[in-house]
Amino acid sequence: MSPASKTPANDTSAVQSFNQVCTVRIELLDTDPLIWREVEVPTSITLKVLHDIVQITMGWLDYHLWEFTIGQQSYGLPMDEDWGTAPRIEAIKVRLRDVLKPRKTTIEYLYDFGDSWAHRLTVTAIRQGAPGVSYPHYVGGEWDCPPEDCGGIPGYYNMLKALADPQHQDHAEVAEYLDGWEPKEIDELPLRIALSRIANRRNAARTRIAKKQG
Repeated sequence: MSPASKTPANDTSAVQSFNQVCTVRIELLDTDPLIWREVEVPTSITLKVLHDIVQITMGWLDYHLWEFTIGQQSYGLPMDEDWGTAPRIEAIKVRLRDVLKPRKTTIEYLYDFGDSWAHRLTVTAIRQGAPGVSYPHYVGGEWDCPPEDCGGIPGYYNMLKALADPQHQDHAEVAEYLDGWEPKEIDELPLRIALSRIANRRNAARTRIAKKQG
């Protein structure tokens, strides 16, 4: 078979790989009620983009260091040895599809090495994306994520306790600091707008692939 005759199959494979998606459930550990999100994402994204999607859907502000752990391997930003962390692979150099198992993949995600917000990502349902749907696609979730720099899980629940009790010695200070923040509400509009920016970049790339295939 000549190289020319192989091209259509290769192009088709590239398009199929680009259009492959999966379902990612994101859970903030040690929260009760559970704080969670579900999003459908392309498997062709890098782990750096997966980090961006976690930040967007959860409602974090990307102020702090972070890392993924899959098995015994860590992925994240390049870091100096001075941090004393285990060797890691740069997240921007690894695509999600390269670390996925056939049926279910569990990924640990740690955000803010001080407050230590530990997340579990469960990746399932690898499939071809639905026609007319832009990915990443937000599916749903419950409860807003904690405010940044509130002291991790213990600080978060102490804050909620003070907020709920007008007689608590810290109630007025906490209420002023939170300024109307409601833990049960997810502000979905900015979330969807931010995800659409990622989707728009991917749609532009899909157009380029289609032109090459044509």
